[in-house]
Amino acid sequence: MKFAIKGGRRLSGNVSISGAKNAIGPLVAASLLVKGPVRFTDVPRLSDLQQLLDIIAGMGGKVEWTGENELTIDTKTINPAKLDKAAMKRMRFSILLLGPMLARFKSVAVSEPGGCTIGNRPIDTHLFALTALDATIEPDKHGDQYVMKTKGLKGAYIILPEFSVTATENLIMAACLAKGTTFIRLAAAEPHVQDLCRFLVACGAKIKGIGSHELEVKGVGSLKAPRKAWSVVPDMLEVGTFAVAAALTKGDITMSPVVPEQLDAIRSLLTRIGVKHELIGKNKFRVQGVGRMEAVPKIQALIYPGFPTDLQAIFGLLATQCQGTTMVQDPLFESRMGYVSELIKMGANAIVADPHRVIITGPTPLKGTEIRSLDLRAGATMVLAGMLADGETIIHNAELVYRGYEKLDERLRSLGADIEVIHDETSNTL
Repeated sequence: MKFAIKGGRRLSGNVSISGAKNAIGPLVAASLLVKGPVRFTDVPRLSDLQQLLDIIAGMGGKVEWTGENELTIDTKTINPAKLDKAAMKRMRFSILLLGPMLARFKSVAVSEPGGCTIGNRPIDTHLFALTALDATIEPDKHGDQYVMKTKGLKGAYIILPEFSVTATENLIMAACLAKGTTFIRLAAAEPHVQDLCRFLVACGAKIKGIGSHELEVKGVGSLKAPRKAWSVVPDMLEVGTFAVAAALTKGDITMSPVVPEQLDAIRSLLTRIGVKHELIGKNKFRVQGVGRMEAVPKIQALIYPGFPTDLQAIFGLLATQCQGTTMVQDPLFESRMGYVSELIKMGANAIVADPHRVIITGPTPLKGTEIRSLDLRAGATMVLAGMLADGETIIHNAELVYRGYEKLDERLRSLGADIEVIHDETSNTL
């Protein structure tokens, strides 16, 4: 799939923010732990999510879309022997099945997951955490699968070796059905981790410290689906994306719904750059572009509540239009600077110092050309670059953006963008 974008259009209007991609994955995985059908609302229609749902359905689970963004899952009849290990290898979301599958079935064979090519993302921390709960995990004789077994998970005191969001989520889910209490130190605290914890509590789990880097999970005998449908938390990464779209095009975009306290790092950076923004009421966020934006010395991806790594590329693009030089640093992932080479093709003044740092000097005009979407977030960055550029931009591998943005082209078009989707034989979107 390709996008053809004609730049120079000012984007303005209202846009609806979808439920968070990074929230719905663990919520769906957690449904494996819950007795009875689980209902979710504000569910984003994403290709990654559909693949995860296909894996669950392939094991015998019942998956039903009851509305455009409403989903019901019943995992009562799933058979772990039918787990599609080839499908697991194609997507990073599938790693979230490790904890729930082990906790529920005590023995399961899984494959190492796939996902975006943004550097080395081993699953060692996941295996370390689950092993600490008294599981044994060994590669099979072919070396392409892991066999996980336990006679019964037991609570433990665990200091995670890194701030891993998905490892934290796996550990939380497994600990819910473990015997005794699990203490998790250096736990990730992102909004979607908090959303998972609150969902599990609604199902009967006992979790303390939600929103902090120290969690206490007391195991319970079973979990039951909440009476009410669970609303997926709004995606703060979409908010950051549309905010930059407004800033780049000198536009005026109001986003809703938003969770204001999740936007502190984004709002702080916009303020330092000089972009006008305001919170409206309890759940709206308005961003207006300005004539001159000032470079900040450094944009650094950090663990929450710091600046999110998934917005590093998008704000790196914004830095190309700021007065002065900015160093963009992402210590969390190596090889996430691939987008820079595509921006250079368009005229950006940028130097990749090493796999974790890039130096960007602006402002520089961008010109439309043919570029590639290298991963999900880089793809969104290329789309915004096309909105800004003079002339037409063709983006190859554009389907990658649908892994994390629902109907992105339609929503941008509603704001005034000139974007055309060109399908080819390799297209694979919802």
